[in-house]
Amino acid sequence: MMATKERNFSPLKELSLEELVSEDNFYRRLERTVDLSFVRELVRDRYASGGRPSVDPVVFFKLQLVLFFEDLRSERQLMEVAADRLSIRWYLGYDLSEPLPHHSSLTYIRQRYGLEVFRRFFEEIVRLCIEAGLVWGKELYFDSTKVKANASVESLLPRFAVEAHLERLFEDEEAPEKTEEGATSSPTTSAGLHALPTANNQELRTKNAAKSDWIERNGAQDRSFKGQRPRTSDWRASKTDPSATPMKWVKKKEGISLGYQVHYAVDGGKARIILGVLVTPSEVTENRPMLDLLWRARFRWRAHPYQVTGDAKYGTAENIAAVEREGIRAYMALHRSGGKPNKFGREDFFYDAQRDLYVCPAGKPLRPLGKKANGGHKKSKIITYRAKASSCRACELRERCTSNKAGRSLRRGPLEGYVDRVRAYRGTEPYEKALRKRAVWIEPLFGEAKEWHGMVRFRLRMLEKVNIEALMLAAGQNTKRLVSSHGRGPKSVAQAAALRLPEPPLCSGHRVRRGHRCLPRHV
Repeated sequence: MMATKERNFSPLKELSLEELVSEDNFYRRLERTVDLSFVRELVRDRYASGGRPSVDPVVFFKLQLVLFFEDLRSERQLMEVAADRLSIRWYLGYDLSEPLPHHSSLTYIRQRYGLEVFRRFFEEIVRLCIEAGLVWGKELYFDSTKVKANASVESLLPRFAVEAHLERLFEDEEAPEKTEEGATSSPTTSAGLHALPTANNQELRTKNAAKSDWIERNGAQDRSFKGQRPRTSDWRASKTDPSATPMKWVKKKEGISLGYQVHYAVDGGKARIILGVLVTPSEVTENRPMLDLLWRARFRWRAHPYQVTGDAKYGTAENIAAVEREGIRAYMALHRSGGKPNKFGREDFFYDAQRDLYVCPAGKPLRPLGKKANGGHKKSKIITYRAKASSCRACELRERCTSNKAGRSLRRGPLEGYVDRVRAYRGTEPYEKALRKRAVWIEPLFGEAKEWHGMVRFRLRMLEKVNIEALMLAAGQNTKRLVSSHGRGPKSVAQAAALRLPEPPLCSGHRVRRGHRCLPRHV
């Protein structure tokens, strides 16, 4: 006989969330492991002394972590899930009958806090990882990945039109308060800084104010920098997201889209803790923000790495020289110079520092041009070394070396000596091991963030907001490792992605592609 289910709900009596949420629930372990009470001090200066009570800052940041762990794409969706899930209500501290914050409040709170608060939150998570013994500090690895912006290429317009549109859009906003020196006042300035010995040194303050690094600019492009090719963003910008710049997907053959570049600095310990995060427009090459991320990691965490590793895009002479001057070994991959693979490159030539000349594979010297009688060079940053034309014409290796009638030439810059050091590292076991380790150390972190946590495309817009989004993603990845170090890993598939748990089976009934797994949204 076919049955009919009647809807009959009895009221819950003497039943609390403590009884309904199991002891081995992931959010219970998260609550035991990560104490977020520190955020109240981070945001205290963002609130007035009186008025209506706000959403607890601890609750706000807990919701940001839930947004990460549940792989959600909006605050509206986040609050819908939080209202249905008993474990999330318990984690937030809201009883069954208590109304949860409205999703629009989370947007206003994020705007009130600003990027600096989120950066300090990320660094506090790193500090907890250091206290848990998860950070080694002896090796640092750098890499970056492209992430699509929440804007279409069709939104590109002439830059002057976009800037005029933004001026009209924000012309009614109040300007930030100015101090007596004319600098913008910052609510995060610590009073303890004025007690430093050089705090009143006006010359030093003026010199430091003139400096502008990548982190201070929040990843914004330095428009005074001119590359070898003209930038599209100098004359065109997106009306939807003016900070995003065109990028080309070479491997995926998806054409051109607007996007950003996410840079990671990762510790060399087994936990792979992310020590630094920065988002820049996609037009910014990987090597440019590297040094600022390195110096901040050293200063902020008092790290003393003995090696820094990056791929060939990071192996510029400027980066290598800056790292080697600090007594750190630059285990960087180097671009092959010399054109075609079957031609001799710079690495095939030996530089004799005592005689100041290069020796080619055939044993012929390449002498510097423009040498004075007293043995010095003309005042020039780059010196050209060239072999005799007659020696090259008679050489048996000419076909593999050059087709120039004047003879083979090489150019040597003032930093080439540091690059020679890196060439000397090649072939050694520490160097080769560092490059092999880099390939499996950072790239899986990007894969985890994209496959499990939506970093394929940013959900927010503008450079400051995408930096906030990237910082929370990295903070969530570090929190995963922090929780896993205190006990058994979580049951949720999305939460277990980076904790070396077995992958779930391929789902049936879905379109299967390489690396795809069925990702349940809820525990």
